[in-house]
Amino acid sequence: MELTFRYAQESDTALILEFIKELADYEKMLDEVVATEELLKDWLFGQKKAEVIFAITDGKEAGFALFFHNFSTFLGRAGIYLEDLFVKPEYRGKGIGKAIFKKLGAIARERGCGRLEWWCLDWNQPSIDFYRSMGAEAMDEWTVYRISGERLNELGDAGDN
Repeated sequence: MELTFRYAQESDTALILEFIKELADYEKMLDEVVATEELLKDWLFGQKKAEVIFAITDGKEAGFALFFHNFSTFLGRAGIYLEDLFVKPEYRGKGIGKAIFKKLGAIARERGCGRLEWWCLDWNQPSIDFYRSMGAEAMDEWTVYRISGERLNELGDAGDN
């Protein structure tokens, strides 16, 4: 199996949304997807806030990764935050997920990044096992916090004063 990679172009917006929805369905969160092609086009290609790579085999996009840069003050350099990685079910078990991670590692190295990070749902044991097999460590001493939706709007309004 020959595997190649390519960065997404604006013309791939519908395909990116398709991958996002497939991932959300797998994670039992499809009802939470409010992203649209228009939003993705603006944020990914207009504002360039994140990037997407596709893993291609047999002339088809078999997997994707959506990522962006974060920054570590302790390291004094950027890192890569992997928001989403998804391999279509029919292509699983063929090393594509591992190849995507290797590609992201190469991108991080080329860009001088200090680390590659991501979150994983606690119930997703197959993915946890996969990540650990590659040497990833769980950051158990950290808790993720989030403010979103109306509360985020209220917080922003309070910051305008």
